[in-house]
Amino acid sequence: MCGIIGFNGQFSRVDLLAGLEIMRHRGPDDSGLWIDPSKNVGLAHARLSIIDLSPLGHQPMVDPTTGTQLVFNGEIYNYRELRAQLEARGHTFRGHSDTEVLLHMYLEHGSEMLSRLNGIFTVGIWDPRTASLTIARDALGVKPLYFAESPRGIAFCSEIKGLLHLVPEARELDPAALHRYLTFLWCPGEGTPLKAVRKVLPGEALQISDGRIQRRWSWYQLPIFRGVMQDLDEGEAIAGTAQAVRTAVHRQMVADVPVGAFLSGGLDSSAIVAFAREIDPNLRCFTIEATGGQEAGETDDLPYARRVAKHLGVPLECVRIDAARMASDLESMVAQLDEPLADPAPLNVLYISQLARQSGMKVLLSGAGGDDLFTGYRRHRAIQAERLWSWLPSSARHMLERATASLDQRRASSRRFAKLFRGAGLTGDQRIANYFSWASNADILALYSPAMREAVRGIDALAPMTDFIAPLPRSVSAVDRMLALEQRFFLPDHNLTYTDKMSMAVGVEVRVPFLDLELVDFAARIPARFKQRGAVGKWVFKRSMEQYLPREVIYRPKAGFTAPLRRWMQTELRPIVGDYLSSDSLRRRGLFDPTAVSMLVEANLAGRVDANHTILSLLCIEIWCRRFID
Repeated sequence: MCGIIGFNGQFSRVDLLAGLEIMRHRGPDDSGLWIDPSKNVGLAHARLSIIDLSPLGHQPMVDPTTGTQLVFNGEIYNYRELRAQLEARGHTFRGHSDTEVLLHMYLEHGSEMLSRLNGIFTVGIWDPRTASLTIARDALGVKPLYFAESPRGIAFCSEIKGLLHLVPEARELDPAALHRYLTFLWCPGEGTPLKAVRKVLPGEALQISDGRIQRRWSWYQLPIFRGVMQDLDEGEAIAGTAQAVRTAVHRQMVADVPVGAFLSGGLDSSAIVAFAREIDPNLRCFTIEATGGQEAGETDDLPYARRVAKHLGVPLECVRIDAARMASDLESMVAQLDEPLADPAPLNVLYISQLARQSGMKVLLSGAGGDDLFTGYRRHRAIQAERLWSWLPSSARHMLERATASLDQRRASSRRFAKLFRGAGLTGDQRIANYFSWASNADILALYSPAMREAVRGIDALAPMTDFIAPLPRSVSAVDRMLALEQRFFLPDHNLTYTDKMSMAVGVEVRVPFLDLELVDFAARIPARFKQRGAVGKWVFKRSMEQYLPREVIYRPKAGFTAPLRRWMQTELRPIVGDYLSSDSLRRRGLFDPTAVSMLVEANLAGRVDANHTILSLLCIEIWCRRFID
């Protein structure tokens, strides 16, 4: 797991080195740089050594016969099988890294190799035979990759902060993207806060020549778009799920360094540990204890994590963090994330990764993706329950939305009812996509300055998601449509982004077995009624794990990485909200109306509304602007 950066165009060696240096946290073990001034191309790499720790894994890696140069970030889990196939075709290898296998795969198959890879990766390949640069991102978008077009050419990087050393002029804000950050707390699709900086989408590749994009294409489609049939019966689904997860976990434990695991005590991480210990009975596990204020209605994870560790007989190490420290680390979190993701959860990833690295671990297994394959979020339960009220006429549904919005926001149950019925008046895919939003379009527009309001006029925040699932037949269930949005947007644009950035901040690689491509395909064959069964999410997965984990862990209340955000806004975060969202600050930035923001903050402090996440999003955007724009 590493960091990559490169260009095709009129860029300097000095700027390439500066971009590499600012993301050395991603690869503290080694670094390399290659430039061909005659072709206006350069590649650089920061290495975190995981497979083949010798100098033979050094990058950029070159093929001496063709001069092809490659930089690669990630892991190819089926590299041993691919290597055997290549050797049968006459390829010879100097070392044992998956990087070298990837280089030979390109020499054998060109960009068609991408569909043969099972792994997490971003890659940049310069082919002197065609004078072209190919960059690509893995199928599910586990690893981030950004690129920028400028009059000088194309540059790419694992992180925006490194990319801006090559394109320092690319600092114009993108109003449409900021509108989506405020709507969802993250930005679905290719947008970033900067107009000129874009994400390479999951399963996408770009071919670049003469500093211009010559071809941009998707090399991977989710199973639901490939017509994979939901053909498993109940017994096959239950038996097959446990085996498919086991296979994925075992496949992803390949490494020449020790592998550990996150263990929150939830079903997903517990299942990963249960199967990982079959390979390593002494698997080291890591968790967090956040003290100083549990949110009302939330479940404490730590007792469950200890219960699982005892049941499986694995060591569990715990980092103890108080809520005050988490609040004080918010500003540095935004800087490390590269994007103004308004969610405190990344700090939990950082603290656990720090503990693991201090304990000598470079690789951790994560349970991320389980909810996105098998259901498990509240919105999955909500969309299943729509049959109880969706038949109401439009006027009644709008009335239901208004009535629940007026409930006392100081109560967790009231807040959840209000969120459940926000957008009840919408229909079809609009209503499905709206479950991901944290504020209504009208409420967000009311916060903007006149100039910003004009800039976002006519922009539909939901459009990337509704456009994505629009081609699906209407016969595809609402649950399956929502899972497609989870896999295509919520995972890569939010969960996986912050997991990568915060773990790599301390040189730790996080692997996600639930997103093994064979497991993703298998899960697609399971009918939605076996995933979300009434109010029970992950029904098939829970049934499949009954022989491996205690029932009180499998059927425990849902919890996630949380922080006492509502308390923070009243205490620890109150001073920096007053600074970053002051009238003078907002007036200078010109994005938001100072009076509207002040009224919202006041109403939130008084408990008249629950706008904590929206205020956090405003705060993160201003923190981000000061770090990346000013």
